[in-house]
Amino acid sequence: MKLTHDSIERKPWLLIVLILLVVSIGGLVEIVPLFFQRSTTEPVAGLAPYSPLRLAGRDVYVREGCYNCHSQMIRPFRAETERYGHYSVAGEFVFDRPHQWGSKRTGPDLARVGGRYSDEWHREHLDNPRAVVPESNMPAYPWLAKTALDPQSIVPKMQALKRLGDPYTDEQIAAAPKELAGKTEQDALVAYLQGMGVQIKARR
Repeated sequence: MKLTHDSIERKPWLLIVLILLVVSIGGLVEIVPLFFQRSTTEPVAGLAPYSPLRLAGRDVYVREGCYNCHSQMIRPFRAETERYGHYSVAGEFVFDRPHQWGSKRTGPDLARVGGRYSDEWHREHLDNPRAVVPESNMPAYPWLAKTALDPQSIVPKMQALKRLGDPYTDEQIAAAPKELAGKTEQDALVAYLQGMGVQIKARR
């Protein structure tokens, strides 16, 4: 039987199968080549896997839902680069699993926030955002400064990332709990923020 557009639309299951086939082929054509492009698989100069403290801070960032209000991707448009700095490049996110690009900006983009403010500014901002940005509608996170990190919890995370390809050594993993000893979730989150986007200097 000859298949026409009209006859395909009258057979829902056939239409579903054909749609899935087309989407699968299109997805493979778009995605697979990216795994072989050096610009998307090699880190930018100076980029290293997250330190134990920054890795713990990233977990706090994700847990608290910071990505719901802050993106981490500067698009290559003048309005974006004038405000935030150099546009984001794929090599900056090689060690992000998963990436935190985001798509909503209730708050500013954080891709180049590293080094822009002092540690003390970040601590004050997390404790009481309106103390440093009066018009801010960001909620306060005072409990982060009172919540101690669990040093041993970082070991399985780093081991898992090593299996996924992050170049952690056994020595680095073994020493990780010592770096987290006596640190709070606020310490970790500030360390994470201070490392964002510093490999590519933000334009002023």
